[in-house]
Amino acid sequence: MSKSAANRGLSDRPACYEELEEPQKRGQVTEAILQAAFVVRDVPVLVPTYDNEPYDLVIEVGGRFHRIQCKTAYRKSDGTVAFETVSTRRRRDGYDRRGYDDRAEYFAVYDPINDNRYLIPVSEAATGKMEIRFREPKNGQRVGINWDEEYLLEERLETLQNPAQFSGN
Repeated sequence: MSKSAANRGLSDRPACYEELEEPQKRGQVTEAILQAAFVVRDVPVLVPTYDNEPYDLVIEVGGRFHRIQCKTAYRKSDGTVAFETVSTRRRRDGYDRRGYDDRAEYFAVYDPINDNRYLIPVSEAATGKMEIRFREPKNGQRVGINWDEEYLLEERLETLQNPAQFSGN
């Protein structure tokens, strides 16, 4: 991190992220922020020993383990952020793009623009890329939008911790 980024602290998160030139460093920062978000909510976190698993963390909630793939959101358009819902690995003959179905249960997403943390079931995520809207669209559309409040980490964890309360039982 440059000296100017260190002096700014986290008050200008998007600029700090942009100054991390290597995507791996941004990913490491995102994983640390998301791991801390679980820990401060008293959620046990397990971290794989090796970096070749299709998930970054495992959390234990309500006596069950959930595999988590961490992602960094980026500005998509005015009022939205997006994140990739596939992994891309370079191969000798090109690129291998794979989704996370049956390889992780949730995406934990950090949005450095708004300092939000989201928990999104892999089964609910769009294929390839998912947009999350945090501001009303200018055209007034309400249908077919992934609103940020639906995926905020705090609320999703409550649902996992008390599934009977939220299932209508």
